[in-house]
Amino acid sequence: MSVRSTKRDPGLGLPRFSMATFRSLQGPELSRKMNRLIKSEHAVIGAYETAARERVNIAAQLSEWGESTDDEAISDLSDKLGVLMAEIGDQEDMYAQNLEDYRTILKQIRNTEGSVQPSRDNRLKIADEIQKLKYREPMSPKLETLEQELVRAEAQALVAEAQLTNITRAKIKEAFDIHLAATVERAEKQIILARHARRLLLFLDDTPVVPGDPRLAYKHELEARSVLEDAENDLRTTARESLGTATEEQDTDGTASEAKEGEEEGQQQEGGGQAGGRRGKKKARASGQAMAA
Repeated sequence: MSVRSTKRDPGLGLPRFSMATFRSLQGPELSRKMNRLIKSEHAVIGAYETAARERVNIAAQLSEWGESTDDEAISDLSDKLGVLMAEIGDQEDMYAQNLEDYRTILKQIRNTEGSVQPSRDNRLKIADEIQKLKYREPMSPKLETLEQELVRAEAQALVAEAQLTNITRAKIKEAFDIHLAATVERAEKQIILARHARRLLLFLDDTPVVPGDPRLAYKHELEARSVLEDAENDLRTTARESLGTATEEQDTDGTASEAKEGEEEGQQQEGGGQAGGRRGKKKARASGQAMAA
């Protein structure tokens, strides 16, 4: 399965263009697709930030509505539900911040692609000039000069292409590690908050009452408050576990890297003895946020 489209659905109509579309076509050809991806991610991040703000606003409106009902149980539980819902909104905002870090790393790939484009263009330009000159003036003394320039241009392009490959692989891995770690963190924390919010619903007695009969007094204030405390403690625990996991992964990567370097050094020393003495040779984050009871 692949998300790459090869044919356009005739029912979709003509493609839609915007000013952002035209701006993305103005940069170097090599970096246009990554530039378009970065701009699309910017829109996605903005949507998450908007959703976070709206979720916090809705949480406040829920609390205000509950207070206006003159129902002690509804008033208390809606307020505490609002606290947890607001925290869910804050997690959306934190997720958007992490996505911005991921997007910043993608820009490094785009910038590298843009810096490689001139070396490609220069090599192609010189090769094209040589072909044209061979056709028009096969014996021109300028051919030798152009061929020397082509050799230098090809050498520069070779270095640039190697740098592009190295940076692209390293940065795409780093970027999506941040993206996916943030997705896992957001999901885990929102699951915690949602589960504790559902616990609050258990304290609301929805047994129908006969008109004129009083409803039983609400006596779960302390239990409801303890739910918020449990949620806060669970968030802190998740943050510590995430930090510990990230540290272990970094240590594992470092150990593997050192082992590989040691193996390479041993092979080089062994080869040096036979031939006459030859020589040779991240990140995830986690964060927790306290809630106001």
